[in-house]
Amino acid sequence: MDAEPPAGPMQILMISDFVCPWCYLGLVEIERVEREYDVEVRHVPYLLDPTTPPEGKPRRPMTRPGDPPTAMELRAEAAGIRFTRGREWTSNSVLAHEGAEFAHEAGRAREYAREMFRAYFTELEDIGRPEVVLQVGERAGLDPAALREALEAHTYRQRVLEAIGWTREAGVSGVPTFVFGDRFAMSGAQDAAVFDAVMERLGVPRRAG
Repeated sequence: MDAEPPAGPMQILMISDFVCPWCYLGLVEIERVEREYDVEVRHVPYLLDPTTPPEGKPRRPMTRPGDPPTAMELRAEAAGIRFTRGREWTSNSVLAHEGAEFAHEAGRAREYAREMFRAYFTELEDIGRPEVVLQVGERAGLDPAALREALEAHTYRQRVLEAIGWTREAGVSGVPTFVFGDRFAMSGAQDAAVFDAVMERLGVPRRAG
């Protein structure tokens, strides 16, 4: 990596899945990077478990109510995220990703992603259900009628599937993965110091003010 500053905002691809808890933590960090540095973030869909059927599938909770907080839960709490225990269902996230593409075109991708992660991990909603995606979209400031039409017509389905295919062909095997302007890739929900170090080594300036 070199320190030559990019021409204009650097694009960062965040490859993630809405059913991935580490992706939720990664979202918080990349939101901070976007606030503080001259970058633009583009969310790219990924399927953490491609074998999940369209209707979703049952899962066994990994923790019990009385168990001490896990390292992930403690980090989430420090980041202002609440992971609610007791999930008994894993959603298929393709429809949620379709909604994310709609949100991107509407300029509300960041708001949509935050609300979708919250719906899944805090509210324990089944984000594979159209009515849940619509509720999330409305909370994110999207036009509910236009979003419903796009979901029912699967307007963005092919785009989502092609993007998922691209991530597999690119060798992405874990998420979140961040691609910094085609110059550097990094996997995992790294902490703030790691992101700051990457920005410095890539020569990305902080935003003025």
